[in-house]
Amino acid sequence: MGQFFTIKKIRIITLIVFVITPFLGFSQYTDVINSNRPGLSVSAYAVGKNVIQLEAGLRYEQSDHTLLNTQSNLWGTDISLRYGLLFEELEINYEGTFQNRKSTFGNLGIEESFWNFSRNRLGLKFLVYDRYKSPERNKPNIRSWRANNVFQLKNLIPSVSVYGGATFNLGENPFYLGDPTVSYRAMIATQSRLTPRFVLISNIAYDRISSNFPELSYLISLSHAFRNPKWSTFVEHQGIKSDRYSDILLRGGVAHLLKENLQVDINMGASFKNTPSRIFVTAGMSYRFDFHQDKEIPIEDQDADENGGAIKKNAMKKKKGDKKEKGSGAEDIDLGPSKKQLRKLKKEEKKKKKKKGKKKEDDGVIEF
Repeated sequence: MGQFFTIKKIRIITLIVFVITPFLGFSQYTDVINSNRPGLSVSAYAVGKNVIQLEAGLRYEQSDHTLLNTQSNLWGTDISLRYGLLFEELEINYEGTFQNRKSTFGNLGIEESFWNFSRNRLGLKFLVYDRYKSPERNKPNIRSWRANNVFQLKNLIPSVSVYGGATFNLGENPFYLGDPTVSYRAMIATQSRLTPRFVLISNIAYDRISSNFPELSYLISLSHAFRNPKWSTFVEHQGIKSDRYSDILLRGGVAHLLKENLQVDINMGASFKNTPSRIFVTAGMSYRFDFHQDKEIPIEDQDADENGGAIKKNAMKKKKGDKKEKGSGAEDIDLGPSKKQLRKLKKEEKKKKKKKGKKKEDDGVIEF
């Protein structure tokens, strides 16, 4: 990865944060849980005001170092507690990883075991730009199935959030020897909706800033929702660079929405090198305590066309053949009209045009 982690580039990242901060947006609260699990990437959006979200999992890792001739087994738990604070685009979150590591040193014939927090972090995340703030960008194109479902270059424009936090060490941490009690972390998170089914997330983070071993890392995650949107899968690429540890990791997994506030997941991954080689698997769940309430806007402050235009005559009258459809459990996913529905709409438009044409012909000279 070379020497791209330089002080100059760190200054550029910091400058970018201050440049984009004035462009404020509004987060999108969803009817179903929106979790950062599975994987380690962080979405650009907050959970929503007054929402408490718990994301936790159990993990196992096997790590072997060829140069040191060591074999290690790690058992642990990951936990993330998120809360929508003050307003929609802000959240405070705690992230912790507590694990036990048992290592065998082949050259010395001895074993070592210890446990502690390998991650103990508190921070704030703020959405500074929401790509889908405008309702017009969320409306499906009723004339084109392709426009709704095929990738377009403009879909790469992301929503952006910034993060600032601190990592805490409770005493001497065997995972990070020599680190101070408090070190700092900054991050930029972006999120792009490539198609209704594909979402791209990227994170660039500068961690342990005030320690002797600062760490720069990136995460790129691509997730896909199946035709049944309660199921989704993801693949994630992570790069880490510091004087203490550098690596490139790849992980992937699946998530299943059991209820609108409950999701379960499993993922596994590995490293690309053998100093050390790492193989890991994690299974977990996410649960949301939803105390969110939509902000009430006085009727005199509402725009006339904000909710679909003026109310038409007999709009409340029940139409024949109308049936109430049950939700799928993922109401925030709008796939737009299907190909069959579009063909039907086009046929109806052609019929209307033919009828208009006949009327014009009938309005000609009267035949005796």
